[in-house]
Amino acid sequence: MADTEQAPASVPEAAAAAVLDALNATDTNGTEALNATAKFVASPEGTALAYGSLVFMALLPIFFGALRSVHCSKSKNASDMPETITGRDAARFPIIASCTLFGLYLFFKVFSQEYINLLLSVYFFGLGVLALSHTMSPLMSRIFPDSFSNKQFQLLFTQGSEETKEEIVNYEFDTKNLVCLLISTVVGVWYLLKKHWIANNLFGLAFALNGVELLHLNNVSTGCILLGGLFVYDVFWVFGTNVMVTVARSFEAPIKLVFPQDLLERGLDASNFAMLGLGDIVIPGIFIALLLRFDVSLKKNSRTYFYSSFLAYIFGLGLTIFVMHTFKHAQPALLYLVPACVGFPVVVALIKGELTELFRYEETPPEDTDVKEDPETEKKDQ
Repeated sequence: MADTEQAPASVPEAAAAAVLDALNATDTNGTEALNATAKFVASPEGTALAYGSLVFMALLPIFFGALRSVHCSKSKNASDMPETITGRDAARFPIIASCTLFGLYLFFKVFSQEYINLLLSVYFFGLGVLALSHTMSPLMSRIFPDSFSNKQFQLLFTQGSEETKEEIVNYEFDTKNLVCLLISTVVGVWYLLKKHWIANNLFGLAFALNGVELLHLNNVSTGCILLGGLFVYDVFWVFGTNVMVTVARSFEAPIKLVFPQDLLERGLDASNFAMLGLGDIVIPGIFIALLLRFDVSLKKNSRTYFYSSFLAYIFGLGLTIFVMHTFKHAQPALLYLVPACVGFPVVVALIKGELTELFRYEETPPEDTDVKEDPETEKKDQ
């Protein structure tokens, strides 16, 4: 988390790591360097409004993304199928993320920042349109009346002849999805042309919500490995080197939530922003979503672990803001979020005597469930 003054602007594993680096690179670093040229001093009211808004915006994708992840885990629709993170993936993710971060650092040192950010803008424009469209889809289904003529479409790409035909893309959508895509495209064009902070936040919230919804940890141990690894990763690259600072200052993409501290003075044209990287939302968010699915699996009509971890996230983020303003230095938010989000649920499990059940909980991907059922079905048919 950091403050910065910004002038108005005229999923494979490696790719996921690249996005994660971008998320973490912009969330906690570069405060001193960026503030060295800042002339505007935020008022206490403006600062409180900015950080209060950031906390509120961070909670939205975690809460609603976790709820949608429960439905997503039961879905058989290919477009809603979650990506499961295993223990092996979690262990090597910080290493891949570190390599990608350093690669970005070298790119910005060697190549023109202008051209790199142009490519990134186009790349995130496409991702943002799709993410925002997917986020809006359930809402649109409720808004449109039953009398609305909703036609079904299918996008199908295959390769090979009739006997060896293989599906490459098989995507089903309807008229409501097309409306969502149109609205998202308008937001995307707005972001490309103006780089406005509201458009940035719309894309950022969509990225975060989709990440929490579609990235699933297979068990609590995997979550602890991932959070622990990224805890070390975040602290090292923030306090140990200037790599993250350089990338944070150079990287322009909607992978952070921002809110102006001078909104009260300058309105929507404000330019002195407080920011929070999406990595500080998505990484704890997928762990919180896992705990919600664990609550559901207990079938006790209780959401104890979800609410305890959700409150832990609020506490950790609040502590980050407090320490940052006390010491006047940007802080790696995962330094405070990881112990809180892991520690609170573990304490709750110890009190309830469910620690064993918590760490034995295992999620089976929908694909694996289908594969396991087929042999049994065949035996019954025989």
